[in-house]
Amino acid sequence: MSVDTPTTPRTTITAALTDLLFTPGLDLDTAIERHFTPDYRQRTDGSWADLAGFTEHIRHLRAVVASGRVEVHDELAVGDRSADRHTVEVVKTDGARVRMEVYLFAEHGPCGRFRRIEETTLLLDGDEADRDLGSAR
Repeated sequence: MSVDTPTTPRTTITAALTDLLFTPGLDLDTAIERHFTPDYRQRTDGSWADLAGFTEHIRHLRAVVASGRVEVHDELAVGDRSADRHTVEVVKTDGARVRMEVYLFAEHGPCGRFRRIEETTLLLDGDEADRDLGSAR
């Protein structure tokens, strides 16, 4: 069986989250445009958001996240689809630390940016109130 390999480089979740959350000087609209198509949709723990809702979510996270990092543990890409298991660790502006494991399935547009992400999150460390950090607005 032959699988087409995309010729356009694809964005990664590490690159996207680094630009969105861990690069404070980068304009939010620039970061969104760099990694997500205009018709982007995301489902996190069962809740759907369009690009506007996702942008609102990231704007909220930028207000509560001081720093962090992403570690990808497993990754698979075939054609325009990819999947990974990654951990996100953040230090919030109040000093609290949160660590979440994320199972992500993505579709990329022809441009290499994310067109759709469906993910499930698991709180590993942090306050119970941070359980919805992956979709908080």
